[in-house]
Amino acid sequence: QVQLVESGGGLVQPGGSLRLSCAASGSIRSINTMGWYRQALGKERELVATIASDGSLDYADSVMGRFTVSRDNARNTMYLQMNSLKPEDTAVYYCNAQIITRASAYINKWGQGTQVTVSS
Repeated sequence: QVQLVESGGGLVQPGGSLRLSCAASGSIRSINTMGWYRQALGKERELVATIASDGSLDYADSVMGRFTVSRDNARNTMYLQMNSLKPEDTAVYYCNAQIITRASAYINKWGQGTQVTVSS
């Protein structure tokens, strides 16, 4: 069984920073692309940032230059450093990982989500 657990969400003032973490655990052989997505109230889920196993990155235009995605392959963990936060960044943030299990099965796994609220 494979799990993804997010942490680090919370309430922050505009212009502040937060760091999200996403830890994968269980019967994992390898992890391909990992990514952060977010869903604001009443809106569809959207891509925030992805990081491939080779380190290549992709960001949504709305977060470019403010957010930084990284990963620690040895710990099967991904991070999202969010700086200069804006009220429009308020959303539930979800972690996603494309996992190959020790049984060589492919799993597209989602975390449970963590709330980020940017408000004064």
